[in-house]
Amino acid sequence: MRSRRRFMSGAAAAGVLTIAGCMQGGAGGQTPDPIDLSGQKTDFQGGMVIGDHGGPNGQIFYADTEPQPRQGARVADDVPDNVAWFHTLVYGLFPYHFEMRDNGAEATAIYVTDYSAIEWELSPESMTMPAPTAPETFADATELTYVADSDARGGMGAVLLPFSDSDDAAQFSSEYNGRTVSYDEIDRTLIAGIRRG
Repeated sequence: MRSRRRFMSGAAAAGVLTIAGCMQGGAGGQTPDPIDLSGQKTDFQGGMVIGDHGGPNGQIFYADTEPQPRQGARVADDVPDNVAWFHTLVYGLFPYHFEMRDNGAEATAIYVTDYSAIEWELSPESMTMPAPTAPETFADATELTYVADSDARGGMGAVLLPFSDSDDAAQFSSEYNGRTVSYDEIDRTLIAGIRRG
């Protein structure tokens, strides 16, 4: 098994500390914190249980829009009504967000799994990345470097893997193929290409 480098000393703390202030604030200028996606919450796009299927998870907070679950996502009483969550970025978060944005919804925060902030292993048998759900495993999506078209897999197949440390992303693409892209390069064309791959 191959595993993430062992220099975890400051990566997790740095990822949590850089979350605040990276996107436009919500009510009162406050940027919402990521929420815990455990507890059998189901994906807003496909209805699958978060964390059960491998690969990066994500969550989006909207300014003045209450996102509606497409497949009956379970929403707890203590969860804000302006957040949607996803068990995949390629098949869930980004397609959902592109459509919401086209319909005038404004995101105040987008958080995705940060593979620089967690320990992970890839087994040659499955090549499936883990799918952590704890709030501290998420980072501001707009600040991360992504690996596209790698050999790694998620719950639905092809994945887009986020890293807060660009060196981690470069090393991952070197070891497991693929290429690095920034958040600003993620559009419908890129997502469609990853899905076809």
